[in-house]
Amino acid sequence: MDISSLLRFARSSRISRWWLNAALGRAIPFNRPHGFRVVPQKHGGIRVDIPFLPVNHNHIKGLHACCLATAAEYCSGLALIEQLDARKFRIIMKSLRVEYHYQGKASAHAVFAPSADDIERHILQFLRIEGSVLYTAEVPIHDSHANHLATAYITWQVKDWASVRTQQ
Repeated sequence: MDISSLLRFARSSRISRWWLNAALGRAIPFNRPHGFRVVPQKHGGIRVDIPFLPVNHNHIKGLHACCLATAAEYCSGLALIEQLDARKFRIIMKSLRVEYHYQGKASAHAVFAPSADDIERHILQFLRIEGSVLYTAEVPIHDSHANHLATAYITWQVKDWASVRTQQ
């Protein structure tokens, strides 16, 4: 599955957006129960909608902290895959840190939109010199009432597949 192409087509087509979410639900079954909806943004970047469903609630019937963290990780990973060819680069999460600001009592969304210039300056430029690079994505999460619920900081290791060594 070429996620970059699916994301590009889903940017302008409702049917392609449905197909993208169905394909991601099958490819990443861990996220399926959350009911996340991936919405590629018109001018670049990814938005992940988080429904206010009981499966996403914590013990006080707010959005669960881990649900918010998962949505932010999903959002930033897809935004990077959209700009970096997943067949050429391995993208793997190194760390995840989340600062929580407000209890979510409504549906929410995470948005991450790195610019092509940002990708060039912070990732590609270093990959030409180094074997791998660490890139930290800052992903804000807001609810449908515009409350700032959390800010996630996801550090990704990006490495050319030719440099990846696995133990045998």
